[in-house]
Amino acid sequence: METTELTVPGAGRGGLPSSPPGFKRPSRFSGYSLKRFFRFWYLKLIRIRESPHNVAMGLSLGVFVGCLPIIPLQTVTALLLAFFFKCSKIAAAAGTWITNPLYAPFVYYGMYLLGRAVIPVGKKEFEPEDLTFVNIVNLGWDFFLLMLAGGVIVGLALAFLTYLVSVRLVFLYRRKRSLRLQLKRLRKK
Repeated sequence: METTELTVPGAGRGGLPSSPPGFKRPSRFSGYSLKRFFRFWYLKLIRIRESPHNVAMGLSLGVFVGCLPIIPLQTVTALLLAFFFKCSKIAAAAGTWITNPLYAPFVYYGMYLLGRAVIPVGKKEFEPEDLTFVNIVNLGWDFFLLMLAGGVIVGLALAFLTYLVSVRLVFLYRRKRSLRLQLKRLRKK
């Protein structure tokens, strides 16, 4: 008995449909995937089942701690503060990513310059490879104090702005969602 293979026009290997002509899969690092990444985390934060105040407070605590020069301890510190202030731990951990490894040297350099402008302590020079807690402490407490002062100033300002924006976004998202659910229930009746 003879077997024949059924082929479908436009099918790829194994008879499975291939991509439509002209379709190009977005690369992993394209703007499309970055947009999806940020949308995913935005929705994840918005959908936390806590009050808008708790979510915004956790996020602002995380942003504040993310501005401090305690690189390996940021998430742990943010979680401890979130536990102490009884706010969202997930939002606090996410907020610490304001200083991610890609642009942390620029952020910390800015904090160093701000701290140096505010506090007239020693004039050590900033080296980007010294961005670990141990190396910063070994450079001297003067250097750490300058970065800490700049981090507190920047952190307080960003935390305040983060709280105002995020509490409003969470509130608006939940109100819009509840209206959609009410409309859906009314349509079913």
